[in-house]
Amino acid sequence: MDLDLRLVRYFTVVAEYRHFRRAAEALHITQPSLSRQIRQLERQLGARLIDRTPRGSKLTEAGEVFLSRAKALLRSAAQAAAHTRAVAEPSRITIGYIMNVIVTPAVRELRHRNPDADVHTLHLTWNDARAALLDHRVDAAVTRLPFPTGDLRVTVLYDEPRVLVVPIDHPLAGKESVTVADIADEPLIRGADPVWNAFWRIDPRPDGSRAPDGPLAEGVEDKLELIASGQAVTIAPGAYTQGLRPDLAIVPLHGVEPSHVVLATRADDNSRLVTAFRKYARAHLTGPHSAGSTATR
Repeated sequence: MDLDLRLVRYFTVVAEYRHFRRAAEALHITQPSLSRQIRQLERQLGARLIDRTPRGSKLTEAGEVFLSRAKALLRSAAQAAAHTRAVAEPSRITIGYIMNVIVTPAVRELRHRNPDADVHTLHLTWNDARAALLDHRVDAAVTRLPFPTGDLRVTVLYDEPRVLVVPIDHPLAGKESVTVADIADEPLIRGADPVWNAFWRIDPRPDGSRAPDGPLAEGVEDKLELIASGQAVTIAPGAYTQGLRPDLAIVPLHGVEPSHVVLATRADDNSRLVTAFRKYARAHLTGPHSAGSTATR
């Protein structure tokens, strides 16, 4: 049986979102098309992988078994393709970046200095940079700490202040700034990653107390909806001030460590283009204001 890797990838995205509509949006295809692709994969495998429920989608027992093997299969395929390209196309690089982080000035510089290079960019979810690097989907990633940095080379590019995101009618919404003490009793949105929780929830607090638990959410839009509906607040990087929905407010959070925007690459990758991009990232990606800088002419 020949498995179609495209269908396998579609399945892993549905498994990640546990929701066909959201998965279809992430894949930039229609929901009916995605449903057909998943049914085709199930026919190939001879097993039902996903059950639809009123609250989303749930993996069957067979789906849970297939998921880990599907991820390993995609990693292996990506690595095989990347290693092959590295030999056949030494002038190719893919640069990953996350939401509210701008890489354009450094990418423009890289293209200007290397006109024959094949330079690509790829948007990543906030928690996908490490996997994308190790899977060879990207060769460099501009993202935010914290995340596991084993097997990676990480360079801090700049710091961002952290802010509190609250509903527009929240008692803290009109404050010039707040401290951790001001949010001692505020439930904070949780993520699945304990490292993320420790940093972005400031958990535990400096006095050893635990941050109050809010609802669990991974997607940015889900977090914003939870905040707007008054169920929780969240701590976010200062770049969240850009394009924030009108029913939310930002309050500067003082007395805490800032967020760190970093460039991450594979530790053993000393290729010419990665080395060059590291140089240009340090020169041009120095904060939100760096969006206005231009490449050297």
